[in-house]
Amino acid sequence: MSIPLIAAAFFIMLGLMLLSIPVAVAILFVGVIGGYLMHGFPLVDMMGGVVWSSLNSPSMLAIPLFMLLGELLLRGGIADRMYAALSVWFNRLPGGLLHTNIATCTLFSATSGSSVATAATVGTISLPALQKYRYPVRPSLGSLAAGGTLGILIPPSINLLVYGQLANTSVSQLFAAGLVPGITLALLFSVYLFIAHGKAGKASLVEVNLPLREKLALSRHLIPPFVIFGVVMGSIYGGVATPTESAAIGVMIALAFIVGGGKLSLDLLIHCSLHAAKTTGMVIIVLMCALLLNVTLSMLGVTQALTQWVASFGLTQVGLLLVLLLFYVVLGTFMDAMSMLVLTVPITVPMVMAVGVDPIWFGIFIVLMCEIALITPPVGMNLFVVQGVRKDGGSFNDVIWGSLPFVVIMALFTLAIMVWPQIVMWLPDLLAGR
Repeated sequence: MSIPLIAAAFFIMLGLMLLSIPVAVAILFVGVIGGYLMHGFPLVDMMGGVVWSSLNSPSMLAIPLFMLLGELLLRGGIADRMYAALSVWFNRLPGGLLHTNIATCTLFSATSGSSVATAATVGTISLPALQKYRYPVRPSLGSLAAGGTLGILIPPSINLLVYGQLANTSVSQLFAAGLVPGITLALLFSVYLFIAHGKAGKASLVEVNLPLREKLALSRHLIPPFVIFGVVMGSIYGGVATPTESAAIGVMIALAFIVGGGKLSLDLLIHCSLHAAKTTGMVIIVLMCALLLNVTLSMLGVTQALTQWVASFGLTQVGLLLVLLLFYVVLGTFMDAMSMLVLTVPITVPMVMAVGVDPIWFGIFIVLMCEIALITPPVGMNLFVVQGVRKDGGSFNDVIWGSLPFVVIMALFTLAIMVWPQIVMWLPDLLAGR
């Protein structure tokens, strides 16, 4: 199959998306119509069996379970109490509650798996306090938008689950690979806030200067997220449970904490289940269409054609990754993170594997690109989420300008993992005994 034809199909998909046609429909159109035009109905007929065998898998149940886990943490009041507990510790640092934004996003990410849910939850909780103590608007909003992106990097991550399915790689290894980069990125965000906005929030110091005993008492609210994360990820890394089984365990533990807090009700369960089902439906439909596209790409020999084409340029690993870095940054300015992931993984993974890039490492690279896409205008999803939860009616430009320093930090960190890939691979290699 020729490279111009592959490029034409890719740009047709982009064009359909820019016309506001749903992502799933655009991918389905190119995948099914392209397969029919090249090989007729036999290829289309086999697509159903391939998709069914991929989706009819216990590992796919992890997606709705992790979605439900995030909803329970949000609606069950665990996230609110978590923010209050962290604020009394981080408030004394230069930058004050801005560090609490990052810390809460990091901890919530470690149990929810969704960037949008993380940004919306922490933003709703924190913005009233940030406005009350007259924190500068732009870094306040930027720290929430950027902190929310950690939801797709720190495990458990829905995006890593989808990548693992599309790239046929180990989800457990991907989760391990995302942990150190996620924590490192959170620390880099806080270092930036410490240096650039260390004088923010002076008005809050007196009011939240609590005795040590009260701080320790409030810290009990950090027990649920730490327990959930420890059990979920410990069971995966310890080989005791699969990601799906660990997600189910996490849901049961979250329910136990909600019962203990007296928050459990039928309305709560219905509300959480409906929201988790809606989000899961969106993810599964897009994933299903991406799998259909995969069938067409495989049968038409697109993987081999792209591999040979990339090899003809004689690019090194670093050279190809720099090209992809630029490509993803541009693509992320007009495409949401999940769409970018499912659209490009079938094409880019064979390309990078041809030059010796580990698919586990590349999964973290792509998720970092998705993080940048979440906070780059004009369609950065987290920008809209944070703007949507603020109540002061301020300009959207505040969110954009507040997020730009964090985009630079993410881009520099991506370059760092290219130079030192062990930042990503140290933990999965250690757990695998390599």
